[in-house]
Amino acid sequence: MADTFSLQRVLETFRSSLTENKEVYIKYYIAGWKELVSFMNSLGNVFSFISKDVICKIQILENFLSGENGSHYVTIQSMVKYELENELVDLTKRGSHPESGCRTLLRLHRALRWLELFLERLRTSAEDSKTSVMCSDAYNESLAQHHPWLIRKAVGVAFCALPGRDTFFNVMNAGDQVQVVALLGESLPLISEVYQITEDLYAKNNLLELP
Repeated sequence: MADTFSLQRVLETFRSSLTENKEVYIKYYIAGWKELVSFMNSLGNVFSFISKDVICKIQILENFLSGENGSHYVTIQSMVKYELENELVDLTKRGSHPESGCRTLLRLHRALRWLELFLERLRTSAEDSKTSVMCSDAYNESLAQHHPWLIRKAVGVAFCALPGRDTFFNVMNAGDQVQVVALLGESLPLISEVYQITEDLYAKNNLLELP
C-alpha cells in the first residue's frame, strides 16, 4: 500500500483502469484500491475492519494475476468469462472455490460503492456536516445489506469515532478544500463508471449474490 494517500493517484489509477472498450483492467483496479486503503489507514483504526479485509482480497487477486492462468485475469470481463466457462465459481453455495476471482472482486465491488457514496457526500457537504452521519448513511445504502446484525452494530459504533470534515480534507493531500472538492469531482465519476460497468457485468451473469 502507498505510504501517503494521494487523491490524484486515485484519479489516475481509476482512469487507467478503463480500456477503450470500457473493460476494466484488474491491475489498475487493484492499484486504485491500494490508494483507497491508504486513505482509510490515514484516518486511524476506524476503518480497519474494512481495510484489513480489502487487503486480503487484493492479495488473492494479485495471486491470480501473477499465477499460471494470469492471462485470463487481465480484465474483470476476461476473469468472469474464464471462471464461469471453467466452473471455477460457487454460484449457489460455498463449495470448492471460496476464493474465486469473481467472489473476491464482488466483495471489493460492494465496498467500493460504500466509499463512492461516502466521498460524494463529503464532496457536497457543508462545513458543519457530521462525517459520522455521512459515513453511516453511505454504509446503510451499500455494505450494510451484506453484513449480519453484529457487524452492522459494531460498524455504527466505529463511525461515531470518525474525525471531523476538515481532517478528511487534509488527508486527501490535494491542496485546500476547494481543490479537494474539484479533484473529487473528477475522480468520483470515474469510480462510479468502473462500479457501474462491474455491476452490469455481474448482473448479466447472475453473480451479484455469490455465497
